[in-house]
Amino acid sequence: MAINLGSLQRNRPKPPIVVIHGDPGTGKTTFCASAPAPVFIQTEDGLGNLDVPTFPLAKSYDEVIEALGALYTEQHEFKTVVLDSLDWLEPLIWNKVCEVHKVPSIESLGYGKGYVEALTYWRQVMDGLKALRDTKGMLVLMTAHSAVVKVEDPTMPAYDTRDLKLHRRAAALVEEFADVILYAAVQTNTITEDAGFNQKRVRAITTGNRVMHTVGQPAFLAKNRFSLPSPLPLAWEAFAQAMWPVDQQQAA
Repeated sequence: MAINLGSLQRNRPKPPIVVIHGDPGTGKTTFCASAPAPVFIQTEDGLGNLDVPTFPLAKSYDEVIEALGALYTEQHEFKTVVLDSLDWLEPLIWNKVCEVHKVPSIESLGYGKGYVEALTYWRQVMDGLKALRDTKGMLVLMTAHSAVVKVEDPTMPAYDTRDLKLHRRAAALVEEFADVILYAAVQTNTITEDAGFNQKRVRAITTGNRVMHTVGQPAFLAKNRFSLPSPLPLAWEAFAQAMWPVDQQQAA
């Protein structure tokens, strides 16, 4: 096809692909359950008392792919697909690599090779989610736990940050794939106290409020492509208002 002005197309906004990570019990799954008409693909049994539609707990990589395929090929009214969680999906992918290559452990393939092979299956999952977004117009949400990772930066001393609890290759792929990465946490402040003998000590105190950060800092991974304010209350309504302001919706 010849490229000319007649080939110009208008870019139509699509629902975002969102990852939310944080410590256990911060409210990630509850946040996702509050999204419009959600359906869950579970790789961990973390729904608790939440009353939401869900596929049976996936015990293999193939079952995750089957769930994605069902949402793609069958008629339904779901508007949001939730993959809960990425770090429990990872061992299913590793098991798939072992099954295909007939080895007992992903490490058996040699230094780093198994994790490179795993990226093939990560991409298939991401492609399936993207197809649901692009073809079905579904919002994509993924949860993950956080892990403290040491960052080696040649321009400054090494420091710790909270990143996705995934192998670094998989984490990099997911980070690139996502439009929004939210870091969920209980709001914490520090105070400096007199410890006596001319000494000071720093103590952390929590406000009890749960928030989500949309902009990354050295202390944690977060990002967004929509100029979202940060932090926001950890509630779907707060995220939706920031993503799709009422005045913007009315203008459209």
